[in-house]
Amino acid sequence: MKGKSLAWIFSAALAGTGLSGVAQAQEQFVTIGTGGQTGVYYVAGQSICRFVNRNAEDLKCNAPASGGGVANVNGLRSGEFNFGIMQSDHQYKAMEGLEPFKSEGKMDDIRAVFSLQSEVFTVLARRDANIKGLDDLKGKRVNIGNPGSGQRDTLEEIMKEKGWDKSVFALAAELKPAEQASALGDNNIDAMTYFVGHPNGAIQEATTTVDAVLVPITGPEIDKLLSEKSYYTKAEIPGGMYKGNDSATQSIGGKAVLSTTSKVDADVVYKLVKSVFENLERFQRLHPAFKDLKAEDMIKVGLSAPLHEGAERYYKERGWL
Repeated sequence: MKGKSLAWIFSAALAGTGLSGVAQAQEQFVTIGTGGQTGVYYVAGQSICRFVNRNAEDLKCNAPASGGGVANVNGLRSGEFNFGIMQSDHQYKAMEGLEPFKSEGKMDDIRAVFSLQSEVFTVLARRDANIKGLDDLKGKRVNIGNPGSGQRDTLEEIMKEKGWDKSVFALAAELKPAEQASALGDNNIDAMTYFVGHPNGAIQEATTTVDAVLVPITGPEIDKLLSEKSYYTKAEIPGGMYKGNDSATQSIGGKAVLSTTSKVDADVVYKLVKSVFENLERFQRLHPAFKDLKAEDMIKVGLSAPLHEGAERYYKERGWL
């Protein structure tokens, strides 16, 4: 009897292990490509995962820091990421096979999930560098951004319109977003660039530690860029948001977009979308850049690729499409 009892316990333990293995096999893991840890992309990715991990059955989400929008497109293409946050123009350029994705060709399987905060191309300069407009950047030490970042790609589009290359700068630094505020404060650069939602921690840090001014991004070349590239719009950084910058600053901008590919399972996308939209008010409180998000805008504005079928299914269930 004792032998039978031990055998039964051993068999039950094995069965339990088998059931655990089945449960683990059913659990799916997804990764969201974000950006530098001082940026809004990183907060957005972490926030999405927070709600997915709390609310989506059998789905586990992580959102590591990454090189930014261009790197996230490449991560989707390679399968490193299941989702990636990027500028709306990068979603469009990837789908159409335009620079900086020309060599890889059209990304026919890229899909939109929803848009997030508005973003503005931002140039912040030390006041003592006397930079009052784009042309004043010539001959200065400028952080053009790390390869793979949205700021780098947008600046290169502007430089192309201006007929510039990197040689117009005394220094063309390639610092990551988390490094540039301290570089400005330490007088290692005269100006930093960022394509980001506001308010932003790196800009706040820089304007607190050094007397720095936001530089307007205006002029005939910018007007031409806006007329030719529908994914850019006129934008402004409100006055009073940062120390020493009381007036609004004109620039160009776009939307941050959560993207995926058609290879990602529709149920996975559905669960992620449901986790966010059924907690949208709480999501809005996780960063000031999210406070004005509206569901009706998030499912349409800035989406330059087709909706993923899993996202579309949820939006139709809610009567939004």
